[in-house]
Amino acid sequence: MDVKDLEKLLSHWAESLKHADRKTLRTRLSSLKSVFPFNEYEYRLMFLLDKKVISFEDYQSLRDNYVMSNPYLELYGIAPRIFGEIWCRDHLMDIDNRFVKPEKSLDPNYQGEYDLWIEGVKVEVKASRAISTRVRGRLESKALNYGVDTPFWMNFQQIKLDICDVFIFIGVWVDSICYWVLSNDEVKKHPDISHQHRGGIEYQIGVTERNLKQFDRYLVEPANLVDVILRKALSK
Repeated sequence: MDVKDLEKLLSHWAESLKHADRKTLRTRLSSLKSVFPFNEYEYRLMFLLDKKVISFEDYQSLRDNYVMSNPYLELYGIAPRIFGEIWCRDHLMDIDNRFVKPEKSLDPNYQGEYDLWIEGVKVEVKASRAISTRVRGRLESKALNYGVDTPFWMNFQQIKLDICDVFIFIGVWVDSICYWVLSNDEVKKHPDISHQHRGGIEYQIGVTERNLKQFDRYLVEPANLVDVILRKALSK
């Protein structure tokens, strides 16, 4: 269940309201002010519950279904810096404890330039969230399911070349997480890489509905991340 499905269901339930109540609901929604976590959907559900169009059991079933269908929606609410620098690194260490935070005891030349260390291999991690290019508002309202037929944008930024052996790009949708593993050379030669700032040393790679399938060749299951990383590092 995505937002479109939720919208259809709420509209269907609203049709069961008395005419005067439907008019009241439309009027109130037209001037409704929302402050997290009180939003339009919460208001509509409470209105329907108050008018006895739905029961608490209906609400609970809907909530459980939506949460189960969108397990990673909460990641859209994380501040960009925490998401891009802390969550992605800790997430990988939770997947495989062979990922460790680098330090000078492991790499005497380490100066904070890459994110993870694994058996002598330097790993840089980049994460981005897929967002609709047709929706305005909070990041959560732009969140998308994987594979939907909707234009989206995902940008991996602040890429510095030659600081690591392997890059992991983590793409997040509300119902799926993709892990793309590229060697430093593969990133250098990628057709979609571009300067983030004119004349700067940082690069970026954008992923949209148009080039998503081209990344399938780099797609790796979580359980196989370490094996693929080590293989790519050794083959350079």
